[in-house]
Order: sequence, then structure tokens, then C-alpha cells
Amino acid sequence: MKQSDHLEHSIVLVDGVCHFCQGAARFIIKRDPEGVFHFGSLQSEEGQRLLRAGGLSADHLDTFVLIEDGVYYTRSNAALRIARHLRFPYPLAYAFILIPRFMRDAVYNVVARNRYRWFGKDEEDQCQIPPPEIRERFF
Repeated sequence: MKQSDHLEHSIVLVDGVCHFCQGAARFIIKRDPEGVFHFGSLQSEEGQRLLRAGGLSADHLDTFVLIEDGVYYTRSNAALRIARHLRFPYPLAYAFILIPRFMRDAVYNVVARNRYRWFGKDEEDQCQIPPPEIRERFF
């Protein structure tokens, strides 16, 4: 994917070895028929470049990042903003934005800290290859 392609879509950066994160990407894709979201790994060269461009630590891999119209969102803010664009009923989840962020992120952080133990992970040098019908949504 060329850098100019990033400007046309919202970008979701996930932990590329985390099974929970891979599942979250599949969940989003199934509920995003318009193809609003494109995906990349936080560990990839392009993911690292995007993190640095947004002023985020390139070694902080326990979150996922949404880049929407040039604005970077992390943790629960990213999840809720993504939900707004999915098929009904998921946009209703955006109502949780009314809960103070520190409370939402506390729940998010518990899952983030335990995601490998609860859901597993791939070896660092493995990468799941998306099926051909959605491959263009990944970089």
C-alpha cells in the first residue's frame, strides 16, 4: 500500500502476533462492508513509521491505534470510534464514550495485559496472510 492510499481510508494498527487482535481485525472486516478500515501491524515497518508520525512510542505494542482523518486514537477511544462505522447494532456502543476515559481504559488495559495468556500469540517471525478477497485492506 502506498502512503497516499493511507489518506483515503481509516487505518487500524494492531498487534500483529496477538490472536485476540487478529480476531478483532476479522470482526471489524466482517462488519465493515464499505471497506472504511484498512489494517497494519504495529510491528511492521509501516506501522512503526505511522506510530512515530503520530508521536506515539514505536515500542508500545499493548494498544491498537485508529488513524482517522489524520487524528490518532488509542485504546477505548479507538475501539468506540471504530464501532461507530460498523453495521448496526455496533454503532450503539459509541454511547460508552460518555463513561470517563480513565474508567474505559482501565478495562481495556486489563484485557491488553492478559491478551497473550487468554488468547495466545504467534511467534514473532510468523505473519498471518489474509485471504485474497480482503488482502488489499492490509499492509
